[in-house]
Amino acid sequence: MPHLYVEYTDNLAGLPGQQLLTELNAFVCSHPSILDEADVKARLLPVSQFEIGSAPANRGFVHVQLRLLAGRTDTAKKELSEGIAAVLRRLTPQPAGMMVQLSVEIADMDKPSYYKGRL
Repeated sequence: MPHLYVEYTDNLAGLPGQQLLTELNAFVCSHPSILDEADVKARLLPVSQFEIGSAPANRGFVHVQLRLLAGRTDTAKKELSEGIAAVLRRLTPQPAGMMVQLSVEIADMDKPSYYKGRL
């Protein structure tokens, strides 16, 4: 924990995937609510089959979910969400004629049932 999932429609040609992960990780790791940067695990997940509304042509999205152990304040979650959104706005391509939606979700993980170990 934390776990960072970046899902994006694969019609977003030019999305700088590795740069996006690097910058998102750097931001999340720098937040004061994150105690150990080595705990942040990010992954990039292209979505090839998707529907957006009832007229999906020329539409795409990037959605980030940050899963954290429960207990962060609403203020911390809002700071994380806004910072992630800023990175998305800066790095997501905007192909001509395409509507691209960006979204961020901060989700709490249940502490009693979460397991993490290191080898």
